[in-house]
Amino acid sequence: MLDRELHTMASRGDATAIAALLTKGASIDARDESGRTALLLATHANQIEAAKVLIDAGADVNAKDAINDSPYLYAGARGHLEILKMTLAHGADLKSTNRYGGTALIPAAERGHVDTVRTLIEAGVDIDHVNKLNWTALLEAIVLGDGGPRHVAIVKLLVDAGANVNLADGDGVTPLQNARKHGFADIEKILVAAGAR
Repeated sequence: MLDRELHTMASRGDATAIAALLTKGASIDARDESGRTALLLATHANQIEAAKVLIDAGADVNAKDAINDSPYLYAGARGHLEILKMTLAHGADLKSTNRYGGTALIPAAERGHVDTVRTLIEAGVDIDHVNKLNWTALLEAIVLGDGGPRHVAIVKLLVDAGANVNLADGDGVTPLQNARKHGFADIEKILVAAGAR
């Protein structure tokens, strides 16, 4: 009962109630029917104060649910920057991967979360990690991005951080070929300047 209430309060972002429930003996990393912890539920709702209380109390930032999401991976994928930074400061596993075999950097790049991508690069996430779709963060920013200012900025961040600009997808199509196919001229310029073929 306490654990279920903890999950509810985490989703709602009631930091005071969370602290009280933990004092009463609620299990900080208890799982709901989908394998989610209170911290993951707070992260889903981007409840920053709730996440802070839970993380400060020792919640596991790498605890995965039934679909391989953890607070760290989910915060990265969704661009929940404040929670992401807290997970990084509390032992986030930079090598952990989501259900697609991707690091937090890959969905962040795809979804155009510029500050999140910058934060993950600075944290030391593997820039050239390849997921189950045979895509890197650079490829996802191009193939699944819209070619707009956010994705251009992300491509520049990745290239400046040393991403392999010639690492092709599973079909042998390079980032440059993908950028040309989509007509992303600004991204094409960045890649060409970095020696892309």
